[in-house]
Formats: sequence, C-alpha cells, structure tokens
Amino acid sequence: MQVEKVDFVSFLTQDIPRARRFYSETIGLEIETEGDNDLEFRAGQVTLDIFNPASVGQPFAPSPAGLALRVTDVAAARAELEGKGVEFDGETRDTGVCHMAFFRDPDGNALMLHRRYATHA
Repeated sequence: MQVEKVDFVSFLTQDIPRARRFYSETIGLEIETEGDNDLEFRAGQVTLDIFNPASVGQPFAPSPAGLALRVTDVAAARAELEGKGVEFDGETRDTGVCHMAFFRDPDGNALMLHRRYATHA
C-alpha cells in the first residue's frame, strides 16, 4: 500500500453553530461544505471535518491529540487569537526546531499554532 496524502482529519463537537463561528470567524478557515451535523473547512492541503456524534448516537469526546496549524509567525498569530478571546495553555514553546503555542477550541479539542524554523539535527 502507498498512502498518497491525508485527505481529512476530524474533530467532534457538541454545537455545530458554535464550531462554525470558532473555526470560520476566530481561526479564519474557509468553509467547504456545511450540513446540520457536519462542517468541513479548508486548512491548507487538508480538510478539517467537524462532526456532531450525537447525530448518529455516538458519545462526544474532545481530541487531546493536537492539530498543528502552520502559521507564518506564531507570536503574531497568538496575539491575534488572544485579541479574539482565545486562551492559550501556557507560554509559547521554542523546541530549537519550531515554535508552538497550544490552545483548545470551545469543545476542548487540542490545537496548536506551529512554525518550523530549522531542520532536525
């Protein structure tokens, strides 16, 4: 088997209208498709699917895995989101390879702002 690329990743939500506002207005992602229980956003080369599991009788659980959103400048993007009321989990981290700033969506799904500035040693 040869994997060509990742087509989409999914997060769960308990509130589609709230998720729509957060990802489109706060984060600035473009909506690709929208239904009563599902939203799809364009995030660079990957689609981010937001789905309400209650619509198919499944339980809700936020993702702790952390979707990395690549931005040009982590500090500037963080300041922009903080200005929109987003709270971050601690300080921005500098790993020696990249900058990362962790936060969560209104459902508790883990996200991070990310920018690699060096290659691995």
